[in-house]
Amino acid sequence: MISNVKITAIQSDITTIEVDAIVNAANTSLLGGGGVDGAIHRKGGKTILEECVTIRNKQGGCEIGEAVITTAGNLPAKFVIHTVGPVWNGDKEEKQQLLAQCYVNSLKLAEKHQLKTIAFPNISTGIYHFPKDKAAKIAVQTVKNFPFQSVEEVIFVCFDEENYKIYQTLLSD
Repeated sequence: MISNVKITAIQSDITTIEVDAIVNAANTSLLGGGGVDGAIHRKGGKTILEECVTIRNKQGGCEIGEAVITTAGNLPAKFVIHTVGPVWNGDKEEKQQLLAQCYVNSLKLAEKHQLKTIAFPNISTGIYHFPKDKAAKIAVQTVKNFPFQSVEEVIFVCFDEENYKIYQTLLSD
């Protein structure tokens, strides 16, 4: 088990990050959407969508909290791990657990494929309205508690300054 995993936060566009895998905050259909999901599908090209359709045909989409992996098409990453975050509709323990599962299941896929570097967006904090501070605490805590084997670096890629400042504070503790 690797205990010295490097965990950092940057403010950037996740579609420009050179890592083994970037995580996509997908929807259950896996067919692209708004926000980070739309950006990944647009910049990654049709290969990602075609692989998502194949996954859909095999298993019928992706459940909330689950994750699937595709190649990264035209993106600088090697793979895209698609995970479906919960929609926030009030502070329910179930929503927090589902968000934590997004990180756990994405990391499990990274480990299964023996990836070394993975970049996460701020899952569920856009159109799904998960409060940014709560989501960041869940993300950081879940990653810090994960039993790493092959992953050496986790990067939280914050699109906006508000999320970036939250992550900087949490990671400096």
